[in-house]
Amino acid sequence: MAYVAPPFRICFVCTGNICRSPTAEVVARHLLAGTALDGRVRVGSAGLGDWHVGDGADRRTVAALHQRGYPTWPHRARQFRAADFAEHDLVLALDRGHRAALTRLAPGPADAAKIRLLRSYDSAASPDDLDVPDPYYGGRQGFERVLDMIEAACRGLVAELIHHPAAG
Repeated sequence: MAYVAPPFRICFVCTGNICRSPTAEVVARHLLAGTALDGRVRVGSAGLGDWHVGDGADRRTVAALHQRGYPTWPHRARQFRAADFAEHDLVLALDRGHRAALTRLAPGPADAAKIRLLRSYDSAASPDDLDVPDPYYGGRQGFERVLDMIEAACRGLVAELIHHPAAG
């Protein structure tokens, strides 16, 4: 995918937009701050379903982020719609199921080409294990594990955007 003139718009997508995708949004914003891309890349998140539209992030998500020093933010879950493809340059799915659903939702081939798995930016991740698991039904450790995965992938994403912007 070619890098476009600022702002470059990224949307992280998971199931309900209360755990994984808002975590990725916060981590990416934090990593972009102070880089050459600060202000040139806009980051957001959404969910595939409408179950949590309008809700804040899961309290365990907020706790895991807070424990690692990330700022709180006024998150409100929203649903990703087909029209959102026109508003984003890169759509990052948190697991293969999300990628498949987004591909079906994409209005055309150019939109489908915007979809990538977030963990594909983590050079240490196995190509056979690129899913960020849903921590919703688990405990605190699941949220911490998810945060580890997302931090590694977002570091790779930001490095890719800084060093190879045309590869987006």
